[in-house]
Amino acid sequence: MSYKKIIPYINAENEIPANVLKLAKIYSYGGADELLIYNYSKDTKSREEFLSLAKELAKEIDIPFIVGSYMERLEDVKKAIYTGATAVMIKYSQLENKLLFKEATERFGSEKIMGEVDMIECMDSDGENVCDTLLKYNVGTVLLKHVALSAYSKEKIDSTPIPIIIRDSLVRNDISSLFTLSNVNGVSTNFFENKDIMKAKQALKAANIEVNTFESKIAFSEFKLDSSGLIPVIVQDYRSQEVLMLAYMNEEAYNKTIVSGQMTYYSRSRSQLWLKGETSGHFQYVKELTLDCDNDTILAKVLQVGPACHTGSKTCFFNNLVKKEYKNSDPFHVFKDVYDVILDRKVNPKEGSYTNYLFDKGIDKILKKCGEESAEIIIAAKNPGAEELRYEVADYLYHMMVLMAECGLDWEDITSELAHRK
Repeated sequence: MSYKKIIPYINAENEIPANVLKLAKIYSYGGADELLIYNYSKDTKSREEFLSLAKELAKEIDIPFIVGSYMERLEDVKKAIYTGATAVMIKYSQLENKLLFKEATERFGSEKIMGEVDMIECMDSDGENVCDTLLKYNVGTVLLKHVALSAYSKEKIDSTPIPIIIRDSLVRNDISSLFTLSNVNGVSTNFFENKDIMKAKQALKAANIEVNTFESKIAFSEFKLDSSGLIPVIVQDYRSQEVLMLAYMNEEAYNKTIVSGQMTYYSRSRSQLWLKGETSGHFQYVKELTLDCDNDTILAKVLQVGPACHTGSKTCFFNNLVKKEYKNSDPFHVFKDVYDVILDRKVNPKEGSYTNYLFDKGIDKILKKCGEESAEIIIAAKNPGAEELRYEVADYLYHMMVLMAECGLDWEDITSELAHRK
């Protein structure tokens, strides 16, 4: 379903990276749909530091983010996209070679390239409409700044041939007025710093503006409750799938969870509502709620901040009762376990370890082995049967993980990139 997006922006120029990351996480947890982070400094060192910050940001938040940076060449666009950004923002007035838009969209696709335009600069010195120019270069979205709403500007925005995001501090303009413009897909603003985005979304929803909020597909009245009017909730980490805890909800707790996006329970011992993390700071942010086949148990997938258990443990389930040895063949966990061993060898060398031999020889040796193993895959694939190929692929993946560890990549980086492409 199409909806209007709230996209907080962060000006990272001259900001302490830790503060930028902290604010970005607050926005991500609090209901922002996307994030715009920018630093248009022309200084090479500042740009490199900013792109490093963007790479770190990709590991810290799980909402799409846009990177705005000073661009001169296609290589600059590539570096910005390789941070993990959903799209890059190119400032039209700052760009000397406007054909870079065309080169970038042809290389990375229109959805990856956005153009930043000032409303008062909508017509360039030659009288050409800038948005028409960007359309010609196949730019996917225009970010429009300094918008003064009038009959003329509304008509101009709605007739623009490219979808628009308006960047606005929301001091003079009201967000609902901006969202009523049919061609405006989102509003990028710093207005919601230290404010409740989910509360604002509920107000927009009440004004019949389509925004991204939680809405229960099944009424609470259809749930099968226990004798106390409660339903059990199994809570699971949405990334690792690890079961974190079991709690209970009544109707009020369920409704507050839906409205706020934060897990709220009913405490049976205290006979009152309980916002998880209210005292500890270990909040749980809703990712998905699912009802079981009997309508009597909820499975909640959440983003857990800090440990879930009051003991300080990551999960409440740590008292082992019975265990049988078994082989865990879950692909991702196997990859992660092998990678963790490789990384441990890098940090804690072990005498006689082949992995440490590769690390000691350095990047050239590791690359040589990756090349050799890839050639072995080609040879094995030409032979009948898959047994040899299976062995060679496993060999290659091991050497590839050594390369990843040497270059500072982990499986989170790779899977995030693949998920982003999907």
